Amino acid sequence: MPHGIKISGESCRGCVNCIKACPTEAMRVIHGQLHIIDERCIACGECLRICRHRAISLEESEWNSIAADNRSMPLVTDPALCTQFSWPPDPGILKDILMDIGFEPIFEDAALAFDLAAMAQARILDEHDSRELPMISTYCPSVVRLIQIRFPELIHNLSPAETPLETSVDLWRTRHNRYDIPSTLVAPCPARITMAIRPVGRETSSIDNVVSTARVAKEILSKNCSPSRESTIPGRDSRWVHWSVSGGEAGHIRMFEKRPLKTLAVSGLRNVVGILQEIELRRLKGVDFIEARMCDMGCIGGIANAESPFLSRLKVEDYPFAREIDKEEMAILEDLYQAGVWKLQQEILPIEQIPLGKDMAKAMEKLSELQSVYAELPHLDCGTCGRPTCRVMAEDIVRGEASLDDCIFRLRKRMGDLSQELNELSKRFVHTMTPEGKE
Repeated sequence: MPHGIKISGESCRGCVNCIKACPTEAMRVIHGQLHIIDERCIACGECLRICRHRAISLEESEWNSIAADNRSMPLVTDPALCTQFSWPPDPGILKDILMDIGFEPIFEDAALAFDLAAMAQARILDEHDSRELPMISTYCPSVVRLIQIRFPELIHNLSPAETPLETSVDLWRTRHNRYDIPSTLVAPCPARITMAIRPVGRETSSIDNVVSTARVAKEILSKNCSPSRESTIPGRDSRWVHWSVSGGEAGHIRMFEKRPLKTLAVSGLRNVVGILQEIELRRLKGVDFIEARMCDMGCIGGIANAESPFLSRLKVEDYPFAREIDKEEMAILEDLYQAGVWKLQQEILPIEQIPLGKDMAKAMEKLSELQSVYAELPHLDCGTCGRPTCRVMAEDIVRGEASLDDCIFRLRKRMGDLSQELNELSKRFVHTMTPEGKE
């Protein structure tokens, strides 16, 4: 599925918890079967978190076939993978372990890509018109899709910088001149899976396969892998690990600032929605950059992780942030910046929703009908009709995808009225009949 999750119809109990948790009203439970509207899904994983019947799971690539056939493939990991183990979140340690089990982690290119993204963002902010600030990070795919669907007027606030996970694969392929080998991303959430299936800002993703962080962590732990060396002093190759926690990206950007930047880090679904509403109302004047993550505490809070986000955050906080950049590193970054490899390839556009009508006149007619239907509903938003709210129910009715009888309260009232009418009819006898049924 293009939204990074799959549904098990046999396991769904129709409890409607998932449709109430969805922030974009993308889910329906019709005749006991769960459905997802692709155009509205942002792959945030909230439905995965709340489903107790395991009817929803990740749509990840098959790990066994990847491990068996493509051991030499480039493996790019979200920084969250480094925080999933008992040892320090040192990318060097994890790289050695992944190479021992036959993979080729592209951590050097990843470190370079994250540095480049931070430097590019700092320069964008320095050159950007302050009247159009704050700028919003595009690192979290769920936040980007949320803006495309619910806050399209904020699209111009999105950063034009590509996610460094895509850039790291591009850098590896260019450096090795290898475009024929499929790449694999280790992802902490369904949003990263969607990033590879249906990328935003580019026509096709540089990533071919996606597996969950939990799956790779399980593979490493099942082989009893352990560090073969001590953790090194953090340097350029480790700065990108801090992007896994809320505030890590903003801190990295401030390393390259030419003027003092005012940044704000926000994590968690409700907090992100709230801050986007504040930006929409122009209440965040003076803030340069918003680092928004849909998962609590950042990517370490992703549903596809294995480790507790609290323990992961503790490991990152205990791991120093290397702020020194030597002249050689800066020269490499400058060349890549001038080459423009950090830029999004395409403009981010709003995601158009299903219209009520084919033209304006028809849409206005349908809107009037929708308001009339909505007035007849109980406005309780109970979800028993399989829709998240009565307003959504009214929309589905107007589109011909539901009926008023789908509302349990209206159906109960109608049944009560019918019962009363039958009772009244039962008291009426033909005049030629006696109560004993005799003439």
